[in-house]
Amino acid sequence: MLEVAEPEELAGAALDRIETDELMPDEERAHASSSVSDDSAEALAYLVDPFGLIGDVPGVELAQASWSCEQIDYDPDADDWDIDEEDGETDEDGQDDGADRAGRP
Repeated sequence: MLEVAEPEELAGAALDRIETDELMPDEERAHASSSVSDDSAEALAYLVDPFGLIGDVPGVELAQASWSCEQIDYDPDADDWDIDEEDGETDEDGQDDGADRAGRP
């Protein structure tokens, strides 16, 4: 999971990559340009090679990769976003992080 903080910048980088791809046919270039402008997952797919990401990882073979994108309402203070609570990690005082939040408004 990742957050796209600057979707316009991401789309711009993908458009630059598409424009400089000498092997891409013009018809595909027009479709790709439209896709990356509308969908951050498409833009990311033109910039990141999933096979390149894990190609050197021993014992792993990537059979297929896919990208998806969705808008979410992120509230950093909501308990739903506390990752440590789900995995049972404790903080520096040895307490489960959920215990420290109990008295917080």
